[in-house]
Amino acid sequence: MTVRPSADLPAAFARLGGEEDGRVWGELWDDLCHQGSVYDDSFHALPYLAAIATGRAPGAPLDAVLMAGLIVSAADEERTARYADGIAALLPVARRLLDAATDDAPAFVYLLQCVLAFEGERVWSTGRLEGLFEQEYELECPACTSELFLAFGDPGAFALDAGRAPADPAGAVLIPADPAALAPLPARLHRTATRAGHQAVARGLTHLFGRAVCPFCETAFTVSDEVGKAP
Repeated sequence: MTVRPSADLPAAFARLGGEEDGRVWGELWDDLCHQGSVYDDSFHALPYLAAIATGRAPGAPLDAVLMAGLIVSAADEERTARYADGIAALLPVARRLLDAATDDAPAFVYLLQCVLAFEGERVWSTGRLEGLFEQEYELECPACTSELFLAFGDPGAFALDAGRAPADPAGAVLIPADPAALAPLPARLHRTATRAGHQAVARGLTHLFGRAVCPFCETAFTVSDEVGKAP
């Protein structure tokens, strides 16, 4: 199936509501958001996704919200305005699903990004929080451009590593932020994860918005600044 706006979208979404929904959603993802990419045609799906999320059309609200969140995270001002009604309808559904996502860290983080996307945030809604359930990030030192690997393990086992041996392994340091000193958005994300019982995600947020010291050049930097630069 190759989905194109206007002509093919109604037929594609009309296939939902039966025993083959899993396959239909898989085809919709392949055609509209292949490997996480968002195309011009993807935005035409937003009214259909909003209808599914709000129960006005058959299909799974969770699937609809996740796809819509990815699409909206790539919206410019013109598209945000054009699809404002649908986005406004999607936001409360995403918040309800987020409140219920207490047992699945990846689903929780994906939904957190969806809520941010529907609220108009365009940095942390775009996949950059996904390292929180993977418990790792790869980035470059802003000073010496060494490739760094940050792994968030158990308490006391956080590591900063790289693809080559550092000159001074003892210089590799991760310094978590104090939750009480986080900026408003990170503080809100931390509270949300803590209330939902996702302690690993909450702990990861203190490191994502904390500081690190490069083991190669000993430069200290804010982790989120470098993660936020990623394409």
